[in-house]
Amino acid sequence: MIPDEFDHKYSRGVLGVISGSAQYPGAAVLTTRAAVATGVGMVRFYSSSGLAHLVLHSSPEVIVQPGLVNAWLAGSGIVGNRFDDFTTWLRHRWFKVIERQSVPTILDAGALSLVGKLEQPTLITPHAGELAKLLSKQGVKVSSDKVSSNPKEWVNKATQLLGVTVLLKGAKTFVANGDITIELPRATPWLSTAGSGDVLAGIIGAIAATSEIEILNSSNRFAEIAATGSFVHDRAARLASKGGPISASMIIDYIPEAIGKILA
Repeated sequence: MIPDEFDHKYSRGVLGVISGSAQYPGAAVLTTRAAVATGVGMVRFYSSSGLAHLVLHSSPEVIVQPGLVNAWLAGSGIVGNRFDDFTTWLRHRWFKVIERQSVPTILDAGALSLVGKLEQPTLITPHAGELAKLLSKQGVKVSSDKVSSNPKEWVNKATQLLGVTVLLKGAKTFVANGDITIELPRATPWLSTAGSGDVLAGIIGAIAATSEIEILNSSNRFAEIAATGSFVHDRAARLASKGGPISASMIIDYIPEAIGKILA
């Protein structure tokens, strides 16, 4: 993740992002901004022109042309199975591109329906309600309250049943991939704000793009990267908060400082 004198924008990782919709356009801005702030070499945003303009206004360094990527981030701000607006339809069209570039892939929100359909290493980032729905589709009847009451148990059941790395978001975040389970320190409650999950996804996506080979070579590496992203997310939120309320955009502003303090 730390660049050296021989690095360039491609060697530092290229993240492909499919996020945002007409219903939730801000997710496109938050995921791409967070990825850029985390230190990836390049972000490619797959988009309709409307969302591309929003993203470029916030992060002009983002590329809006298709091309090769080292990791995918898909689904943030996209409502699953919604085809009643043109922007969302485009996102589902772009989902087909993911299958043609078999690189580490993070599935969030509206892309969780792709679980079990991809051959590449996959990480999902559901909250308790989303995980309960995924498990129910697999014949395991469980409520979001039950998942929340014992997240460690359910994150392990989910990774075994679904065959993917699972980051279960909550006051206490757990990551599991079948071989290891990681329990994160309790996060600041100020993170319970709109868009916070989109920022988390962008952070993890950036780290994954810089670590493609490591993920492909180690079954545990995706879980470790997901946990690292979650830790950075919380550290940035605490720096932004200073004991008071924060917004998702404020978290992004403190990502570089949080990473700097972790690396020091």
